[in-house]
Amino acid sequence: MTSTSLFHLAFPVKDIAEARAFYGELLGCPEGRSSDKWVDFNFYGHQLVAHLAPEETGFSVSNSVDDHDVPSRHFGAILSLPEWEALAARLKSAGIKFIIEPYIRFKGEVGEQATMFFLDPSGNALEFKSFANMDYIFAK
Repeated sequence: MTSTSLFHLAFPVKDIAEARAFYGELLGCPEGRSSDKWVDFNFYGHQLVAHLAPEETGFSVSNSVDDHDVPSRHFGAILSLPEWEALAARLKSAGIKFIIEPYIRFKGEVGEQATMFFLDPSGNALEFKSFANMDYIFAK
């Protein structure tokens, strides 16, 4: 895999207008193509597609990680620490309720990372993180 590899993720939402407001306005993801049933977003250079499928939204299962209940189905992005801090501040200012408040996980360990979890308006779980050392993203 090269550094130019991109991912595409399609996920369900209950309302396209809510998805546009959340991903486009709050998270700052530019919109691409769309229809009345789906909308593309530029999610940090990757293609994220919100599909209208209200019956498939939400989450219910979590796993314990670092004494927190982490939603087993989630997605997000790895940001630089300044980007992560700015996003955390923007989300707090917008009144977003966090599943896991922004904090430093695995402090002092190889995988040390800043992380936060929250839901979009359709109940999809998102995690945004930043590693203390980006070389340790996959380190054991």
